[in-house]
Amino acid sequence: MQQRKITKCAPLLNEQGHLTCPGWATDLVYAYDPKAVRANPIRIKEWDYYIILSDSGEYALSLCIADNRYMGLVNAAFLDIHNGKKFDFLVPLLFPMGKLHLPTDSSKGDVIFKNRFCDFRYILTDGGRHLMCDYQLPFGKNFNCDIFLHQPKMDTMVIATPWKEDPKAFYYNQKINCMRAEGYCVFNGQRYTFSPETDFGTLDWGRGVWTYDNTWYWGSGNADIDGHAFGFNIGCGFGDTSAASENMLFYDGKCHKLDRVEFLIPGGDIMQPWKFTETNHRFEMDFMPIFDHRTDISALIISQDAHQVFGRLCGTAVLDDGTEIQVQNKLVFAERVHNRY
Repeated sequence: MQQRKITKCAPLLNEQGHLTCPGWATDLVYAYDPKAVRANPIRIKEWDYYIILSDSGEYALSLCIADNRYMGLVNAAFLDIHNGKKFDFLVPLLFPMGKLHLPTDSSKGDVIFKNRFCDFRYILTDGGRHLMCDYQLPFGKNFNCDIFLHQPKMDTMVIATPWKEDPKAFYYNQKINCMRAEGYCVFNGQRYTFSPETDFGTLDWGRGVWTYDNTWYWGSGNADIDGHAFGFNIGCGFGDTSAASENMLFYDGKCHKLDRVEFLIPGGDIMQPWKFTETNHRFEMDFMPIFDHRTDISALIISQDAHQVFGRLCGTAVLDDGTEIQVQNKLVFAERVHNRY
């Protein structure tokens, strides 16, 4: 597969609202401007989604602010993977229509939302990202977190993806892996900590206009391996990826581009062991599921059938220079999602 790397800065969309040039990059070289969208503006989708995993404690925290024009959300989820429990804290938004003012660049601008139920903040600082939220829940069972993600200068995964069936549809996505996590969250009187020696956060930054019905597969994980920050991003099934895949390894801040990766799920049973295999055998992994963070929504013409599966990963990743990285029993996640909205 010939993959097109984008190196020159340019507007993301041309005058017709089509992608200037599909491909991949290591930073946001394209300039995203929602005013350049030529599709119905109500179809614009924007979100900033963070996930932080504790490898030793087997728990995870996700934070999401999304403005999908006719609907949006402010959400925190604490996942007790070891005990198979999850706690969701959600503020749904009806017709936000861009009022959340999500930045057009992941490296510029803070994201703040506050109402009588929650105070939610993503603050950019020198050297990282400061994530804070405070939910006021019934019966005094409040939830709050304060996390700092260290972000030294490093490569990221960026992809600009079109759809064959709709030239005005596009997906501009950045994944920032390998951010060492430091901080805590508190729920129901118990404090859960994240240590930068072992724990990491990832940002999934997405902007785009999609077609109505889509299924995607996504996997991501980070780990400290002998003092080196290692991470990966893999995915398939979403849009026309003939120009580039989103598959990438990260090691000590440098990216190593992969070809296509297959998600092999025996019989479609997501709680059975999965396998990941890359075209050139540079990502050969066994994935043992532990916990399914399930979302099942159906409301008139809107639906989501999502399985975000957390588990342990074992196998071999091969860097560009042929160096083999052995991954042993690291906590990661992989997901299968079917959306209609």
